[in-house]
Amino acid sequence: MSTAGPIGRLGRWSAAHARWVFVAWAVLVIGLGVLAPRVETALSGAGWQDSGSQSVQARALIQANFAGNSSSALMVVVHSPTLTATDPPFASAITRSGALLRADHRIASVAPPTSGSTISADGHTAIIMGGAAADPTAMVRAADALKGPLSRVGSTQVTVSLTGASGMWSDFNTANRNAMMRSEFLSWPVTLAILVLAFGALVAAGLPLLLTIIGLAASAGALYVASQVSEVSIWAMNFALMFALALGIDYALFIVVRFRAAFFGRNLSAEDAVAETMDTAGKAVLFSGLTVLISLSAVMLVPSPAFRSMALGIMLSVIFILAATMTLLPAVLAKLGTRVDKGALPWAHGGEHRSARFAAWGERLWRRPALYGVPALIALLVLAVPVVGLKTGMPSIKVVPASNSARVGYNQVQAAFGTGAPGSLQVVGPAQEMAQAAQIAAADPGIAHVTPLATGQDGLALIQAIPTTDPSASATGTTIDRLRAELPTGVLVGGAAAENHDLAALLSTYTPIVIGIILVLGFILLLVALQAPVVAAIGVLTNLLATGAAFGIARLVFQDGHLAGVLGFESQGFLDAWGPVFFFAMIFAISMDYTVFLLSSAKEHWDRSHDAHEAAIGGMAHSGRVILAAGAVMVAVFFTFALSGPLPPKEMGVILGVAVALDALLVRLLLVPVALRVAGRWAWWRPAWLHRVLPEVRFGH
Repeated sequence: MSTAGPIGRLGRWSAAHARWVFVAWAVLVIGLGVLAPRVETALSGAGWQDSGSQSVQARALIQANFAGNSSSALMVVVHSPTLTATDPPFASAITRSGALLRADHRIASVAPPTSGSTISADGHTAIIMGGAAADPTAMVRAADALKGPLSRVGSTQVTVSLTGASGMWSDFNTANRNAMMRSEFLSWPVTLAILVLAFGALVAAGLPLLLTIIGLAASAGALYVASQVSEVSIWAMNFALMFALALGIDYALFIVVRFRAAFFGRNLSAEDAVAETMDTAGKAVLFSGLTVLISLSAVMLVPSPAFRSMALGIMLSVIFILAATMTLLPAVLAKLGTRVDKGALPWAHGGEHRSARFAAWGERLWRRPALYGVPALIALLVLAVPVVGLKTGMPSIKVVPASNSARVGYNQVQAAFGTGAPGSLQVVGPAQEMAQAAQIAAADPGIAHVTPLATGQDGLALIQAIPTTDPSASATGTTIDRLRAELPTGVLVGGAAAENHDLAALLSTYTPIVIGIILVLGFILLLVALQAPVVAAIGVLTNLLATGAAFGIARLVFQDGHLAGVLGFESQGFLDAWGPVFFFAMIFAISMDYTVFLLSSAKEHWDRSHDAHEAAIGGMAHSGRVILAAGAVMVAVFFTFALSGPLPPKEMGVILGVAVALDALLVRLLLVPVALRVAGRWAWWRPAWLHRVLPEVRFGH
C-alpha cells in the first residue's frame, strides 16, 4: 500500500466506508431534495438594483407615502384601435381590470385613468395604476398571477396588457424559465453522447450525470432554504443548474479517467486505485473548485441582491459538486470496480491514461512553437480588438418576447404618450422644495413634460417627469444625472429607468475592481498549487486571451447585430451591463478549471523528472483528452442556451460557449504548451524565499 496525502486518505476512507458515505449523501439529498420543487416559486424575479442608490431610496419613500405608486407598481394598459375610453366595451374593460387589481391583497391602491393624464389625447389608450403593497419580489409574483386574468378581460375590440417594471420582469422570467428548460432538454442527450465517446463505456459515462443530478438536487434545496432568509434571484437557480452540469462533468471526467488508469492500467486494488486517483486528480479538482469559489466570491462585492444571490447559487452548486467528487465518487468507483467499464464500446481502453495522440501533439508544439503559437496568439488578439468599442446598458424591453403583454403594453404607452412615457422619472422630496423642482424638471431639455404635483404623507410631494428619450437610451441616463445635479438638496430622482441607470453606474464602478481581485486571487491560488510564479502567471495571463476574444465576438454579435437573424434576437445596440463582470467571473472560473487540470499534470511530471520537456509533454498527454472532452460538453451545453428564448440567455450561451471553445482549443491545448516550451526550466523556477513561505503541494503519488 502506497503512502497517500490527506486527499488520498479521504478517498481511501470513502472507498472503505462506502455504505456510510451513501447513507450520508442519501440523507442530505433527500432532505434538501424534498425542498427543491418549491424553489422556483420561492425565488425572486427582482433584485436588480444598487441597494444604496438614490433611486432605491426614492422607491422606499414613494412606496410608503404615495399609496404604493413606486417603480414596483403595476401598469395596466387598456387599448383599442377603434374605440375610445368613453365607449361602453372600453369602459367595461377598465372597470373589470380595476376590480381584478382591487381583489389582490398585494395592490395598495388603484388609480383609474384620468383625462389629460393617463388617457391619451385620441382616447384610444388608457392606463390604470395598481399601487404596490409589497416588496418588488412580491409585485413580480402579483404580475405573474394577474397578467392572465387581465388579458382575458379584453375582447376582439379591446386589449388589456400588464406592463411596467414588475410586468416586464414577470414576462422575462417566464420566457427565461421556459428557455432554460428547453436548453436543458436539448443539452442532456448531447452531453451523454459526448461522454460515451470520451469514456467508451456506458457506466463510466453515467457517473458525471449522477454527480450532476445530486449536486442539482442539493443546490436547489439549499437555495430554497436561503430564500427564506433573504432575497434570492431566480437566475441563481439557472446558473447553479448550468454550473452543476458543467463542473460535475469536468470533475468526474478527470477523476474517472485517472481511476481507470490506476485500476486497469496498473492492476491496483479498487481502494488503492481510489487513493492514488484522489491524491493526484482529486487534489487538482480541489484546487480547481477553490479557484471557482474564489472567482465567484469576488462578485459578492457588488452591492446588488440579484448579483449576490446569483453568485451564491453557483457557489452552492460548486460546493455540493466538489463535496460529492471528494467523497461520493470515490465510494461509487470502489464499489463498481471492474463494472465501471460495463457497457464498454469497441474503442474503450480503460487503463489508457496517457494519450499517444496528445503526446504526439505536444511533441509537435515543442519542436515548432512559433509555427503554431504565433498564429493562435494573433487570432485571439484580433478577436479581442472589438472589445475596445464595447458598450453596456441595462436590459431594455427588447429582452421580452414581442408577443408578451409587458412589451405590447410598453409599445402602446410609447405610441400614445411619447417615447419616454414607459420610463417616467419619479421626483420626490419635501413639499416646500417641489415647486422649484417641478420648474427645473420642466425646463430640462431631456424632459418632455411634467405631471401636476401630488402631495403625500410626511410632508412629501411627487411629480412624474417624462423623458424625451427611450428609458434604455444613454441620453435618459444623462438626463437623470443632470436633474440630480440641479434639483434642490433633499429631492430624489427615482423610477424604474433611474434604478436601471444607478445599477449600470454601480457595475461600471465595480467591474474593474472585481476583475482585478479575481486575477490576483487566481494567481495566488495557482502559485500555491504549482509552487512556481512563472507558470502561475502563464495560467492567469492566458486566461485573459480567451476572455477578451469572447467579449470581442460578443460586441460584434450583440452590439453590432451580426448573426441576429440566425440566433433570433433583436440587438439592443449594447451588451447587458451585468455581462462583463458576471461573465468574466464565470469564464475565468471555467478557464482555471482547465488550467489546473493541465498544469497540475505538468507539475506532477516536473516533480518526478525535473525535465521541462517531460513536464510539457506529460501534462498534455495525460490531460489533453479530458480537457477536449470537457470542453466539448461545455460548448454543447452553452450553445443550447444560445439557441433559447430571451436575449440574456443567448448572451450567456454565446459568450461562455465561445470562451470555452477558444480556451480549450487555442489556449490550453496550444498556447500554454507553447509558453511552457518558451519558458523551459524557468517555468518551474521557485525562489528560495517562496519555498520557505508556501506550503508544499505535490500532485504526484
